[in-house]
Amino acid sequence: MKAVLIPGDGIGPEIAKSVEDITKAMNLDIEWITYQAGAEYAAKTKEVFEPGLVDAITEYKWALKGPTATPIGTGFRSVNVALRQKFATYANVRPIRSFKGIDSKYENIDLVMIRENTEDLYKGIEYMINDNMANGIKLITREASEKICRYAFEYAKNNKRHKVTCIHKANIMKFTDGLFLDSFRNVSKDYPDIEAQEVIVDNMCMQLVIRPETFDVLVAPNLYGDIVSDLCAGLVGGLGFAPSGNIGDDYRIYEAVHGSAPDIAGKNIANPSALLLAFALMLEDLGQLDNANHLREALSQVVEEGTYVTPDIGGTSSTTEFTNAIIDRL
Repeated sequence: MKAVLIPGDGIGPEIAKSVEDITKAMNLDIEWITYQAGAEYAAKTKEVFEPGLVDAITEYKWALKGPTATPIGTGFRSVNVALRQKFATYANVRPIRSFKGIDSKYENIDLVMIRENTEDLYKGIEYMINDNMANGIKLITREASEKICRYAFEYAKNNKRHKVTCIHKANIMKFTDGLFLDSFRNVSKDYPDIEAQEVIVDNMCMQLVIRPETFDVLVAPNLYGDIVSDLCAGLVGGLGFAPSGNIGDDYRIYEAVHGSAPDIAGKNIANPSALLLAFALMLEDLGQLDNANHLREALSQVVEEGTYVTPDIGGTSSTTEFTNAIIDRL
């Protein structure tokens, strides 16, 4: 099969090469078709996407994306947001699991954050009222809310999980978050065997820090999901081990959720784990469960052993050496 590979900015090309090397080492039937996107490409060409990228995703339907930089306060909007909205990948799925060998205050974390991916404040509907006043519109629809809540309950059912927690601020946002919460309640009635829990977003952040082991599947509107998913990544050592899948009815785009790390770009010391774990998610959704599990297990063994790990997790190895150590275990 063919799939689109978007290396992205900064360390993106280096960690994308890890994916290509492992694809070859595992003899996987995947041909990567590479396209450029992001701030560096835009600086050279004045275009955010390389011509043909959108058509390629439309044709092949599967894509894997490295980190892309987004200007803050000015310039183009996020490449991630643009692709999610273009291809209606309404569900952002982020598994959060502990890795032995990673310095963290918690052990045995196993959560899944499911975030609505297409609306809320991320619609980008904002404008200046005058020079000193700006307005942003928080758009929530019942259709999108019920769709993401149903996805969360179906995910729980299919993966033998037992609780879905709705994150909201309906005590203050009575219409927008109130609509999301009402949608959650309506959908939950169809899944009587799965516990449905409701937690206000600020309390959710506190609860996750105090007792993360009590949660299972989390579902949230776009903005809260973005914030809380990074908090969850912090429970297991940071964004370096945080993969993400953007799932739609017809298209799937997987990515590492960390930044482009321009300060270490080109030094061959970046940790490719998040993108490799995103690739494992892709393999799983392709039905290649054994390959996905083999890749995760090989990566876990290398990290736990600690001999060939990158500087961000206490080692001295290069990206290439880390990748080769994983290949040795495969």
